[in-house]
Amino acid sequence: MEGNWVTKAIIDNLENPSQLEQLYQSDKKTFVHSFEDVYKQFNHHLSAQIWNERLNKKYEVNVLAFKKKDLLFLLIGSLIAGIIAKIPHYFKLIEDEYYAKNISFIIVPLLVLFFSWKKNLNPKKIALSLMIIIASVLYINLLPPIGSNNSLILACMHLPIFLWSVVGYTFIGANLKNNALKINYLKFNGDLLVMSALLVIAGGLFSGITLGLFNLIEVKIEQFYFNYVVVWGLSSIPLIATYLVQTNLSLVSKISPIIARIFTPLVLLTVLAFLTTLLYTGKNIYSDRNFLLTFNALLIGVMAIILFSVTEATKNESNKITLLVLLILSILTVVVNGIALSAILFRLAEFGITPNRLAILGANLLIFVNLILVSLQLYQVVSKKVPVEKVGLVIATFIPYYAIWAFLVTFLFPILFQYK
Repeated sequence: MEGNWVTKAIIDNLENPSQLEQLYQSDKKTFVHSFEDVYKQFNHHLSAQIWNERLNKKYEVNVLAFKKKDLLFLLIGSLIAGIIAKIPHYFKLIEDEYYAKNISFIIVPLLVLFFSWKKNLNPKKIALSLMIIIASVLYINLLPPIGSNNSLILACMHLPIFLWSVVGYTFIGANLKNNALKINYLKFNGDLLVMSALLVIAGGLFSGITLGLFNLIEVKIEQFYFNYVVVWGLSSIPLIATYLVQTNLSLVSKISPIIARIFTPLVLLTVLAFLTTLLYTGKNIYSDRNFLLTFNALLIGVMAIILFSVTEATKNESNKITLLVLLILSILTVVVNGIALSAILFRLAEFGITPNRLAILGANLLIFVNLILVSLQLYQVVSKKVPVEKVGLVIATFIPYYAIWAFLVTFLFPILFQYK
């Protein structure tokens, strides 16, 4: 109980150096133990970074050491994830249908349990998350076969986004008013992608070596290997990557900013080239449905890169050039989004309401407003009128709106459009 009180006191006084020093001097052992939990959540805060450097001079830890409880959780969690992934094989289900509806449930429940455990969540709050997941499992699997029904396809596409917000709820310790924790969740997602990619590459190399060695002795293990080792390995990667990111912060803390700095200017040049080519070719996105869908998919990808780059920029005061590139990219993406919105509205007026058009319209409106606010804040940052952290707050504020829209598309659209 005392440790929990000290943890809260540290968080409340991250901007108050003198009070932090008093807490440390009053009970050094409890402070050090509590600070470990604080640093997992606020590792991008300057004050937390300074204290981490100070304390690590005296208290060195083996960052690659696995605690027995953690290792047991990872082993059991990986086993469960693999079993869920293999359910179509065990029960002779249609794989495409099963994975379209249930791919989220391979890992989401395990991540919810992991963060609930690490954040010491109240049992009532853990129960709420698990009840939402169970209700989602029942709902999505009681829907009719997907087939070519657009509303059902959209439900399957948006359910992972909604469940992503449930994972976020446990990540922030159910503290919905704390925007700093929401920003940390976005940063965690960036680091998780990097770590997962590294594990996939490592797993790919291992698989190549393994298959190559057995082929040398003319023993064919491909079918067994891909049906079991690869399936179990891929299913467990998000959980293992989450553990590594959360417990070994230094592993990816330097990689993510580098990736953001490399890709942001490249994406800016690509968007510029795209807009120039679009004007030159005179492509009519108002009549070409497939082009518009691809156009929107690319827009969402660019938006994700902007959010990733901006959240990386909030870790420290990035140089002005980086922020300027982000500002230009955000403005250009607003223009691209505006073009997409006009095309969607045109098709709605010309051809009527469909599940796809309505879903794309809602998503684009959210992204459009979010990008405008991000651009305005970036302009303020470049003008040195507000700190860079303000940009992160704008992004964090919008997370619930994306979750709400995903919820509506998942649970309301199939009923609204009569499962068509």
